[in-house]
Amino acid sequence: MQQVAKGIISLLLITKYQLLSMCGIIGYIGNKNAVTVILEGLKRLEYRGYDSAGIAFFSEKGIDVIRCKGKIKDLASIVEAKGLVSRGGIGHTRWATHGKPSEENAHPHRSGGIVVVHNGIIENYLELKKKLTGKGYLFESDTDTEALCHLIRDYTETLSLEDAVRAALKEVKGAYAIAVMNEKEPLKIVGVRKDSPLVVGLGDREYFLASDVPAFLHHSREVMFLDEGEMVVITGDGVVVTDLDGMPVQKEVKSITWSPSMAEKGGYRHFMLKEIFEQPRAVGDTIRGRFSMEDGRVNLYEFGLSGDFLRDIKKIFIVACGTSWHAGIAGKYMIEGIARMPVEVDVSSEFRYRKPLITPEHLMVVITQSGETADTLAAQREARSLGAKTLTICNVVGSTSAREADAVFYTHSGPEIGVASTKAFLTQVMSLYLLAIALGQARGTLGTEESKELLGELLLMPGKIEKTLATEEMIKVMAKDYFKARGFIYLGRGINYPIALEGALKLKEISYIHAEGYPAGEMKHGPIALIDEELPVVMLAPKDALFEKMMSNIQEVNSRGGKVIAITNESNGEVCDLAKNCIKIPDSNPYLTPMLLAIPLQLLAYHIGVLRGCDVDQPRNLAKSVTVE
Repeated sequence: MQQVAKGIISLLLITKYQLLSMCGIIGYIGNKNAVTVILEGLKRLEYRGYDSAGIAFFSEKGIDVIRCKGKIKDLASIVEAKGLVSRGGIGHTRWATHGKPSEENAHPHRSGGIVVVHNGIIENYLELKKKLTGKGYLFESDTDTEALCHLIRDYTETLSLEDAVRAALKEVKGAYAIAVMNEKEPLKIVGVRKDSPLVVGLGDREYFLASDVPAFLHHSREVMFLDEGEMVVITGDGVVVTDLDGMPVQKEVKSITWSPSMAEKGGYRHFMLKEIFEQPRAVGDTIRGRFSMEDGRVNLYEFGLSGDFLRDIKKIFIVACGTSWHAGIAGKYMIEGIARMPVEVDVSSEFRYRKPLITPEHLMVVITQSGETADTLAAQREARSLGAKTLTICNVVGSTSAREADAVFYTHSGPEIGVASTKAFLTQVMSLYLLAIALGQARGTLGTEESKELLGELLLMPGKIEKTLATEEMIKVMAKDYFKARGFIYLGRGINYPIALEGALKLKEISYIHAEGYPAGEMKHGPIALIDEELPVVMLAPKDALFEKMMSNIQEVNSRGGKVIAITNESNGEVCDLAKNCIKIPDSNPYLTPMLLAIPLQLLAYHIGVLRGCDVDQPRNLAKSVTVE
């Protein structure tokens, strides 16, 4: 339990740098047209949210608000047609957490003369909503933010805007970055951060507030990063930073040296690398709030399925394409091992054409990052037409697959811009791990203590992923030895076999080097003919039940002159004595180890692709979402 406690602390620390909803905030006061500046900023923040957007700005009437469902271009087309001009305002691009994507749920939210944009989660919003409803406030959205907006308005009856915000936040539990305006106090923006980033930009008689530097980097490179519990008040005269008790805080002004294009990638050279390094945050978002360590139970509400239904189903079918299919194969090992339930995994494009024997007693699990993959949607519809229930594991709120499913489990990995999937893969595997535990609990194959042990290890994963990412420098050097190779073989056994498939796919996608993934036991049934002194062979060899068999495979490769690249556990030194290159990952249970094994394979593919001069973010011939069969 000491390790679990450390895991909880680790998860809470990771929360500090953006475990929350990926939304974008921009605020501006200055001599330029604030409407134009805010729209430009929102476009540069669109990677943080993409289902709805809105803008609020000071006008002769007080404050005008324009919101819409959809992307920033949809908002821009509405706003630009009106020819609007202002000297101050705030904007927001949203990735839905509370409430579906819609105009009503889009930010900014308004209560009387108060307007608020918000990133994060107000954990006690139901309690606040009940209190405010009792005072006569009407709620028009499904969001937690609206409760905060009404609460601030309530306090402005007797207090200034900044004091009202301070008073309101004393009643709030959760995490947030907010920007607030009051039409009675023109050209003033109040911003506060707690567990969600907020940065101030300083220009020539103009001032910015944003959730990320790219929003205003084309205008200013001088910034102040707000720390936890700090408030900034922005007016035409400048900025003032205080703590939540109103005491002044002296902030250091820093100069940003990134180019705007680099800043959109958070300083990383490519989106793919940025997204690989976002995986601790992404995994933390996937698991947050979805189980209880107190009773060792997975929250079935998150899956939209009842315990009775999970107990009574006879079989599970998993359908997916590409990387999601590899996640599905890993899920088969988890569900069969933990819940003792039979699972079939199909490539989506093949499912309909084999006359599947799926019935109302079965559950189809649909895995799709975008929720719009044509082959996967066709398989999902086929299953529903035959009477089966469908559960979608998806990243995009309100996507077609999510809307058509009987139940949805959102991975919350955030926008993934790189075409080759990385963080989406890990969060899909993590979602299947939670599903396997939920099934085991419903079916009685998993006791309370076993559940707590499996869930406890889950809490440690963000920290272990961080530690695994520290192997990047070693892998970067290693890539120089292999980027001219003609081909690769990836070998794994058991649950690590789909990770070998995923590693080979990443290399093909990113570097255009031919690579094949195989179950290691199949090597002698054909692939062994390819092994010579030039062929790199990536061996996934953690210390598990099949370790001795993997050691035999390594010996077979060595005896034929192949170049062994081994990935194994920190506590296992035997493999490294037999490998040309050896990468060590933290120890974990056999169901979670595959997630850690995948990370060095992502980094290896990335660095080989870069050395070969490939466009790693947009590989040739590939699209992020395949919307045709």
